[in-house]
Amino acid sequence: MSKIPTRDEALELLKKYNDSDSLVRHGMAVEAVMKHFAEKMGEDPEKWGIIGLVHDLDYEKYPEQHCTMTRQILEEQKWPEDYIRAIMSHAWGMCTDDKPQLPMEKVLYATDELTGLITAAVYVRPSRSILDLTVKSVKKKWKTKSFAAGANREVIMQGAEMLDMPLEELIAETIAGMQKEADALGLRGEV
Repeated sequence: MSKIPTRDEALELLKKYNDSDSLVRHGMAVEAVMKHFAEKMGEDPEKWGIIGLVHDLDYEKYPEQHCTMTRQILEEQKWPEDYIRAIMSHAWGMCTDDKPQLPMEKVLYATDELTGLITAAVYVRPSRSILDLTVKSVKKKWKTKSFAAGANREVIMQGAEMLDMPLEELIAETIAGMQKEADALGLRGEV
């Protein structure tokens, strides 16, 4: 019998397996974006947010078993299978064979890497703020392959295609989601 996790339980679990502030903030960034997209699509923002928050649950402690350990941990916690499957799908083609099918899964797949690129773009701005970040600025950084090299641009593009969304719109909506939590993400900067 599964139980629906609360946001507090999800955050506690994330912090149990991740000591790195940057990984926790990354989870919170993806959470914010997932909630934003859920609201736009008429879906459950709480559920989508929780899934975004813990999507990299095992990454710090078990990088070589990424997603495999997440499944094990969440099954032990009796999380619902649809939550687990969505989380697994974010690493489709990299660590799992779970192809994103549902809108929630496609958004997670498309925006996970993009939040990292956007965060890096904020850090090099004079204002160090997401509040004045533009799509144009992100696209300029996108073209420099050495910039935020860990942000897999192919995955982002593939995710945009899955969502049938132009890349510019995906970037704009991801920025908008992150802007809603600028303070919590430490991205308010000097604006």
